Amino acid sequence: MSDVTGEDRHSRTSLMVRLWEARWYLLAGLAAVTVAYGFGPGRAWALPVAVLLLFAALFSAKPRAVRIAEKAGEVEAEGLQRLSGEYLAAAVADPLIIFDRSTTVVHANAAAFVAFGGMSPGLSLPLKFRAPEMQALLDSVVSGKIASDELDYLEKLPVERVYRVSASSVGHGTDLFVLVFKDQSEARRIDRMRADFIANASHELRTPLASISGFIETLRGPARNDPAAREQFLQIMQNQTSRMARLIDDLLSLSRLEMKPYLKAGARVDLRQTLESVIDSLGPLARDSNLVVERDFAEGQFAVPGDRDELFQVFENLLENACKYGQSGGRVSVSVAPGGTVAEPTVDVTIRDFGPGIPEEHIPRITERFYRVDVETSRAQKGTGLGLSIVKHILTRHNARMSIRSELGKGAAFTVHLPAN
Repeated sequence: MSDVTGEDRHSRTSLMVRLWEARWYLLAGLAAVTVAYGFGPGRAWALPVAVLLLFAALFSAKPRAVRIAEKAGEVEAEGLQRLSGEYLAAAVADPLIIFDRSTTVVHANAAAFVAFGGMSPGLSLPLKFRAPEMQALLDSVVSGKIASDELDYLEKLPVERVYRVSASSVGHGTDLFVLVFKDQSEARRIDRMRADFIANASHELRTPLASISGFIETLRGPARNDPAAREQFLQIMQNQTSRMARLIDDLLSLSRLEMKPYLKAGARVDLRQTLESVIDSLGPLARDSNLVVERDFAEGQFAVPGDRDELFQVFENLLENACKYGQSGGRVSVSVAPGGTVAEPTVDVTIRDFGPGIPEEHIPRITERFYRVDVETSRAQKGTGLGLSIVKHILTRHNARMSIRSELGKGAAFTVHLPAN
């Protein structure tokens, strides 16, 4: 169905009214002609005909379409009169500021108050937005050089945000103008993350490839006939290819998780059994690291909705990290217990190591892709920098969250809070 604008409706109403008026004038004219020329011998019929034509002109009903169109026009006009600019501004979700020709604020909606604060009527916009590009935008619109314009504007306080700002005049002859701020911060953040991800992934793949290429060149040259060197270089090349394979596997895992953001309903996972399987699978790593894995499971059954393979991957990643980076503590603790509130019960799984711990400034960023607290240590432990990012994505799919506590010299504790229902 095509949209009909108010202007179209007014045009149609005017046309129908004009047609009805033309009909009225025609009947009245015929009555007048009949009166003027109809009298004479044998023309007694003229007077009754003229009266009938006059009555038809005076009392003919307007067509139903005309009445409906006129009524719609009246309702629309009355509604628009009641609908003030303040109501329209309040209905806009983005920050919106109405100002006059002196660039003084006339009105600002609630979103503008939240974004910029103190946007009271009478405020001078050039004093509020001092950036040269904003000054130029205001000048160009107020001066009438252009009817509308837009630009990108960076607001640094209270938090850094990027807006796409559009400015335009309001109506004709009102001497009012409007600024609309479209927040682009999230889109810019995603673009930056994508660019960082590509750069980091390329770097992580380039390093082992450069190493393998160098060793191949050496084996074909100086070490061609050196069995000991050949064996050493081949072992290093194997380690580097394994590192690339792990990185590609983790990248594929992340891609799969992002392609299926919603979890299938219905399945439940026995956390006690899942954690036992994870501990058994990482038993050789714990023994090689001279670590003892301690169990601290509360009484009862702990079943939560979720995907067993994905939750296995979560706890495997966390326990593997605890074994690799906390081996100096001599032990790792795995505990499971009920948590949350009566209204929103959870099952909390905590994996804690007693190693060197994580500096506090790193904790907020530790789940970012390729973020490492210590790059050299992470690579020495064959880490890809994607494990905790995978954990975060899986927990998001399970409507769960993870909290991290750490104290330097006393280890780190990663707690997964899974909804019980």
